[in-house]
Amino acid sequence: MSFTLATWNINSVRLREGLVARLMTEEAPDVLCLQECKSPVDKIPLSAFQALGYNYMVARGQKGYNGVAILSKLPMEEVGALDHAQLGHARHIAGRLENGVIVHNFYVPAGGDKPDREINEKFGQKLDYLTDMRDAFRTEAPEKAILVGDLNIAPREDDVWNHKQLLKIVSHTPIEVDHLAAVQEAGKWVDVTRADIPEGQLYSWWSYRSPNWDAADKGRRLDHIWATPDIANAAHGSRILRPVRGWEQPSDHAPVFATFDL
Repeated sequence: MSFTLATWNINSVRLREGLVARLMTEEAPDVLCLQECKSPVDKIPLSAFQALGYNYMVARGQKGYNGVAILSKLPMEEVGALDHAQLGHARHIAGRLENGVIVHNFYVPAGGDKPDREINEKFGQKLDYLTDMRDAFRTEAPEKAILVGDLNIAPREDDVWNHKQLLKIVSHTPIEVDHLAAVQEAGKWVDVTRADIPEGQLYSWWSYRSPNWDAADKGRRLDHIWATPDIANAAHGSRILRPVRGWEQPSDHAPVFATFDL
């Protein structure tokens, strides 16, 4: 069985319903994981997506904030949703495909502007969320699983436009990178994107604040696809669909893709 999976922080699924439908039509991933849906589950425009063949959805939502959804052409059943750091936020959903693969879709807190939990509660929440992710994977080792989402951390030096300038900027600080590495180690997760594209600058997010994001190209790789070692070797075809960032009224994130032959 071969299937293609994509992850995309959509920054409001209702506002960008047309962009989701366009991606479904032009790229047709079998499984599409969305973050920052900013919608209660019953307000997600599922009927429009079902008309394009995405008949299955597992999701958690809340009004105006956060929210995660997995839309699938392939049969999928929900297997859980975790509330790490006890934030009461819709930041995780997991679904199982018929071949037994579990897909975890995460939206890790962004962490605010100041990388100091003493003066910035949101940064502390981010670190606590990552710690709980780590502990969960230590308690129950994942198998035959894929983890995707907006993890809000660009871990490698070539995952940001300027490593030295961003060392004190939330999303690339050493403490965040260390926390994410601990999550990865706990589940023995393989960074599928970097396994396929091991060298070179690679970004999935460009700020709205840049007047010309494409020319400036001050990006960060915040969106990730990981897999457990038992299926990581089956992954290939990784890519980031950069042109989507230039669509009309876009999200500030571009979708990330990988194909699995299982």
